[in-house]
Amino acid sequence: MSETFRILIVDDNKYARQGMREIVSEEGEFVVAGEAASGEEALSLMKTAAPDIVLMDIQMPGIGGLEAAKAIKGAHPSVKIVMVTVSDDPAHLFEALKKGAQGFLLKNLNPSSWREYLRAIAYDEAPLNPELALSILREFAARPERNSASWNGRETFASSQPQDRHSQEDEYREELTPREKEILQEVARGQKNREVALVLNLSEHTVKNHLKNILQKLHLDNRVQLTRYAYERGLVDPREDFGGKT
Repeated sequence: MSETFRILIVDDNKYARQGMREIVSEEGEFVVAGEAASGEEALSLMKTAAPDIVLMDIQMPGIGGLEAAKAIKGAHPSVKIVMVTVSDDPAHLFEALKKGAQGFLLKNLNPSSWREYLRAIAYDEAPLNPELALSILREFAARPERNSASWNGRETFASSQPQDRHSQEDEYREELTPREKEILQEVARGQKNREVALVLNLSEHTVKNHLKNILQKLHLDNRVQLTRYAYERGLVDPREDFGGKT
């Protein structure tokens, strides 16, 4: 039997919540654990709903989706957060990822795309969209110091002393085995687990285990953060993967 994933739906528009509920309810792997009309209500429901995934609108009254995502991730780091938006504005998406979100869904996507993406998120297999990756790289190029200290909400790579920060990063990087670096490079290029397995002649199960170890070693939460790490550390050349567009 496949696993079942609990989803908390957060949107101030009741019709939007109804639409999301109908989409996820059609898939046996997903169970709607609760609904909230605001970020504050979502925070209060986290313990009783015990969701695996939070589907949350970015634009809401009160603390809003971005701040709610940060608060939820801080209190429940294992929960996956997917932001729901009507716009693919890179600035909004970039901020959402920095707050701890694993990904995003556009409200105008067809239901099958929603379910496919949520399934990939649930199983930690959702690749980073190449266009979004390019936007993220450009954002970091424009403001590297500010972003390197706040990417995953825990200031993993930040330090009051630059030399301390770099030595800590080098220590993390040296912990990766050659095989783990190969897998990290393929993930940063937007490859799914199945595609990584084919390229490196491994089983999907082996790739998934390696990814879990890589995330633990680097103290990161998801593939988005891994992608940023790989490009920042020079493990992948953006000029090759994005045709020199950076």
